[in-house]
Amino acid sequence: MARTEYFHDANAPKPNSIVVAVTAFILDHQGRVLLIQRTDNGLWALPGGAQDFGESIAETAVRETKEETGIDVEVTDMVGIYTDPNHIIAYTDGEVRQQFSICFRARYLSGQPTESDESSRVAWISQAELDDLKIHPSMRLRIDHGYANLAKPYIG
Repeated sequence: MARTEYFHDANAPKPNSIVVAVTAFILDHQGRVLLIQRTDNGLWALPGGAQDFGESIAETAVRETKEETGIDVEVTDMVGIYTDPNHIIAYTDGEVRQQFSICFRARYLSGQPTESDESSRVAWISQAELDDLKIHPSMRLRIDHGYANLAKPYIG
């Protein structure tokens, strides 16, 4: 299912849902962040997705990271909560979401980067390489906050 992201766009469609979702900020021993290139829009992003019934939000981050990247992680902290009402995601099935995402910091445990149905590429990316990638501004904010290692989680 394809998706279109609108960011502070007056022509964005009106949302009809809010879904609890997560992303995971994971660094390797070289300080590189784990990113995927999404199959639904071609943008680079932190691994993540929607919470399923019967799981905690931390379990969602672990599951989504494994599904999208092949990497096993452990949630250790929170980077922030991202709820900008001017970030709208429209899907081809008619769902139009207002952003609601909790970004967790997670520790690499094991595994090798492996593509999935949701990720056409999975890679450890250095901070210096980020400007060369197509990353949505909201996702870039999470990545920048993850690297900044803020004293308190971002709430916005």
